[in-house]
Amino acid sequence: MAQNLGIGVLAGLVSALLFGMLLQATPLAILLYLLAPLPVLIVGLGWSHKAGLAAVAAGTLALAIGVTPFLGIGFAAYLAVPAWWIAYLALLGRPNADGTLEWYPVGRLLAWVAGTAALAFVAIAVIAAPNYETFRTQLGAMAKKVVQAQMKGEGPASVSARIAGQPEGQPSGVTPPPAQEPPPVPNEDKAPTVQDEVADALATVAPGLAAQGLTILLVFYLWAAARIVKISGRLMRPWPDLPSTQMPRNVLVMLVGAIAVALVPGYPGVLGVALIGALSAAFSLQGLAAFHDRSRGRQARGALLFGLYLVLILTQGLAFVALTLFGIADTALARRSAPADPPGGPRSL
Repeated sequence: MAQNLGIGVLAGLVSALLFGMLLQATPLAILLYLLAPLPVLIVGLGWSHKAGLAAVAAGTLALAIGVTPFLGIGFAAYLAVPAWWIAYLALLGRPNADGTLEWYPVGRLLAWVAGTAALAFVAIAVIAAPNYETFRTQLGAMAKKVVQAQMKGEGPASVSARIAGQPEGQPSGVTPPPAQEPPPVPNEDKAPTVQDEVADALATVAPGLAAQGLTILLVFYLWAAARIVKISGRLMRPWPDLPSTQMPRNVLVMLVGAIAVALVPGYPGVLGVALIGALSAAFSLQGLAAFHDRSRGRQARGALLFGLYLVLILTQGLAFVALTLFGIADTALARRSAPADPPGGPRSL
């Protein structure tokens, strides 16, 4: 037990070091920062959830004492605790009457990953800005910068218009007389521009986009950590049949509830938007799994999967909307054979 806790402490320190690399603000530092949850997941899956808790505590204390308390709390709320919780759920199980173990269903685990990602985003938002108006102002400022950066691409069009305004046959270097400018419109500067409206819309959906990306990252981290632990021979749970992943129907109720909560002002509304984004990512991943499952046994399975991923790449993720709808329909209809949930709920080994 002491050895497991020591390994957990070491993993937490490594995770904290990777998380702290974000302060360097370099491409390599950001890449290393993205790997921060892996040590906690690996030790949680390969040793025990208690070792994972030791990793959370060690990493949090190291950053809080060595850097700032804010960074330590942010590390715990946004990455470390979510990673520990997901690893804990992955190793839940209960014995059957025949002596075998019924492991926590992968579909339920996927739903928990989405919920955890949404809660993690709201937690780090509250930590960064306890006052909602401050959070909204900061988010709006960041959204406006993003929109301004995207609209800088209009420069070539302005140049073309200026060139087109040059009279034909006009010698180069001769400037035509300036056109008379229209009279100023009263209070024109107070009217909201298209740029302001786009920035406001982006700020509204930003929590959903952030939670959506975090959900996909957490799913990838869980898969990668489980593969690493399996190769080492320490994975207690047999490798599941991932294409058969299917979330329960009550997740649809959660999605409807998230849409209703998103209409509430303040941080509850932020949680609703974040949950919508996180669940949409989970449904898109289920849709992808269902496509893999339904293509089994087909002669052209390789070509079908290649075409699917090619469309995903060429459309820059827009096809994920279709996958999300496919995943929602797959959950609502529940026509695939998914492993039954253990009666009475799982319990820890």
